[in-house]
Amino acid sequence: MSQITLTVGGRAFPVSCADGEEDHVRRLAALVDGKMAGSSAGDAQNLLFAALILADEVEEARRGAAPSAAPSTPDEADEKRFAQLEALAARLEALAGVLEKAAPKP
Repeated sequence: MSQITLTVGGRAFPVSCADGEEDHVRRLAALVDGKMAGSSAGDAQNLLFAALILADEVEEARRGAAPSAAPSTPDEADEKRFAQLEALAARLEALAGVLEKAAPKP
């Protein structure tokens, strides 16, 4: 496992990832950070909104794909993508938890 530091919403977060996946995870963080551009603060709510925007874009892209004649069963590549999305969702939830704990209380 590699340990890298991601900057999202102007804040640095240490993240573990598989060896060789560092650049990929950095690109994902850059996408999230780009969706947060213009936010006044890098809090958990803004992170949630950025994740929702990205999820919406993924869904739109899937809907734009040509429908197949018959529903297909997930293949090995699909299963890998599902696992990656679940891992990313878990990381986002953990990141949101860190942000919520670090956010100043009113």
